[in-house]
Amino acid sequence: MIEKKICMLGAFAVGKTSLVRRFVSSCFSEQYQTTIGVTVDKKSMTVDGTPLTMVLWDLYGEDEFQKLRPSYLRGSAGYLLVLDGTRRATLDIALGIQERATDILGPVPFVVLINKHDRRTDWDITDQDLTQLAQRGWSCLMSSAKTGQGVEDAFATLARAMLVPSQAPSSGGKTHGS
Repeated sequence: MIEKKICMLGAFAVGKTSLVRRFVSSCFSEQYQTTIGVTVDKKSMTVDGTPLTMVLWDLYGEDEFQKLRPSYLRGSAGYLLVLDGTRRATLDIALGIQERATDILGPVPFVVLINKHDRRTDWDITDQDLTQLAQRGWSCLMSSAKTGQGVEDAFATLARAMLVPSQAPSSGGKTHGS
């Protein structure tokens, strides 16, 4: 069994913990829980016939007072960079996080996950923003931790990229689900 460390990165309150809970336990809670430091969970799955255990590091959300700790990232095989579609500011924070993650980890696979698709009519992140992310060569997927939409696909997309590094979504230049 292959085991890979995955980090959940993003601004404060974008839904990282809810996405992990949906992926691991198939459940969702309306109650907001702040992650303090890091919470670690695991899920085993089979991706294209390869058994894989994902060790999910759900890191605290970044804001003006709290920045990403490099020690939490070390050893990661990839990460999900989560944005809240209803808060444009989370995109700006994500751009900074991605730059620091690349400085620390090098070119590991990652997927940009724009969460809260169930509230698409309330989004502040525009189609133009999504186009600009795709122009960077980033794979962008839509998700809803509440409904489960796109959650399994996001983790499977990242898993495939980690298992076949030459097909990393961070160099694929495609946008899904927009």
